[in-house]
Amino acid sequence: MHLTDESVALISGGASGLGEATARRFLADGARVVLLDLPTSRGAGLATELGAAATFAPGDVTDAEDVRSAVEQATQLGELRAAVCCAGVATPGRILGKGGMLPLADYRRVVENNLIGTFAVLEAAAEAMAGNEPLDGDRGVVVMTASVAAYDGQIGQAAYASSKGGVASLTLPAARDLASRGIRVMTIAPGVFETPMMAGLGEEVRASLEALVPHPARLGRPEEYADLVAHIVANPLLNGEVIRLDGALRMPPR
Repeated sequence: MHLTDESVALISGGASGLGEATARRFLADGARVVLLDLPTSRGAGLATELGAAATFAPGDVTDAEDVRSAVEQATQLGELRAAVCCAGVATPGRILGKGGMLPLADYRRVVENNLIGTFAVLEAAAEAMAGNEPLDGDRGVVVMTASVAAYDGQIGQAAYASSKGGVASLTLPAARDLASRGIRVMTIAPGVFETPMMAGLGEEVRASLEALVPHPARLGRPEEYADLVAHIVANPLLNGEVIRLDGALRMPPR
């Protein structure tokens, strides 16, 4: 599906990192974008920077009303043709750590953001897309974000890995559910990327992570994620699959 100037893309977590890069790519391809991110994010400023084709929708993906409001905002601008789920959190903690058990509230927060928040965007976006006329055979495309942690979860990643594993497992049944509506669903599982989540790490930690990647031995660039999103949207045969974007990385236990 090739997006037009009447096409709108909704991006959760769109104010930074992978989401920001994806927004910039959609804009370069001629579409409009709606950035769904927390009210405390830099979304308003980024939308102003990106120009008239970008709009900020303040909200939290764990709040169904916020998500529906963002989708409605998108449909008022044009035809919602793409939704990309980049919002997420990574709260580390061992199941049994030095301070005792992993608090259930911490586990729930990660799952609610990464898995349930992703489903909320998927569901609301699909409902809006179902009313579109087919464009190149598709009414819309949803791209979700998992992680290599879904497959190679490390020590302290029980919450994060299981939330991302849920996103990976959601991909095929979601694609099957929505196939009759002409809506495709794909997931990208990034490796280690240059994102705000990684920004707080020191140079020594960064170098050790880069050394784990067979080739190219570096962190991924958000633009490379955005390039894959654009290809998924354009390629009609990509549906119901998880693509690892990781330079052949396989994470060790720690």
